[in-house]
Amino acid sequence: LDGRDTLLVLPTGGGKSVCYQLPPLVRDRPAIVLSPLVSLMKDQVDSLRANGVPAAALHGLLSDEEKRDVLREFVHGRIPVLYLAPERLALGSLISILAAAEPCLVAIDEAHCISQWGHDFRPEYRRLRPIIEQIADCPIMALTATATPKVQQDIQKNLGMLNAKLFKASFNRANLYYEIRAKANVGKQIIQYIKANSGKSGIIYCLSRKKTEEIAELLQVNGIKALPYHAGMDSGQR
Repeated sequence: LDGRDTLLVLPTGGGKSVCYQLPPLVRDRPAIVLSPLVSLMKDQVDSLRANGVPAAALHGLLSDEEKRDVLREFVHGRIPVLYLAPERLALGSLISILAAAEPCLVAIDEAHCISQWGHDFRPEYRRLRPIIEQIADCPIMALTATATPKVQQDIQKNLGMLNAKLFKASFNRANLYYEIRAKANVGKQIIQYIKANSGKSGIIYCLSRKKTEEIAELLQVNGIKALPYHAGMDSGQR
């Protein structure tokens, strides 16, 4: 609200989204939120709408008419929080339209994507600063739940916000722990672990679609209710 650039390194569930959702409601000027995934945008938009805030997202799954409607509503001040992907912003054709709305803030969610040292580097993120400057002279807020000191420095340097105020919280979760075991007979180990935790639910992450199906089938033949889930399945199955 003071107009300063801000970097937030907070754990999942730590309240990052509230930090960029409140300023546009207080300032009566909209905020632009750059987010890398349509599913993340949809969750945020649904949550805001459920709380009476007419947010919207601009992405490739919308028809041309729907995109025009969203932009028209945004420019006329009827959408306080607009989500879009950095790739869409990089097209250039949106810049003048977004600038017309005079946003009070540009937030960059999942900001570790900016850093070449981050685990999910996206080259489009490296070109954001000059684009944002064309849209508005407003503060930038970068948010992430995943940033080593090196990644934090890279985010700030690339976004030209070396004087940004840093807010950082502990990532310690008392209810979580890691345990690493040597592989012997993986299938047998998984089955024994699940049966030792009868009545509970869990997720098994695999490195390929094929492996998710193989593990699910292994569990099924051993009397354990399990199903695979991966990007190769159609939306109905998922």
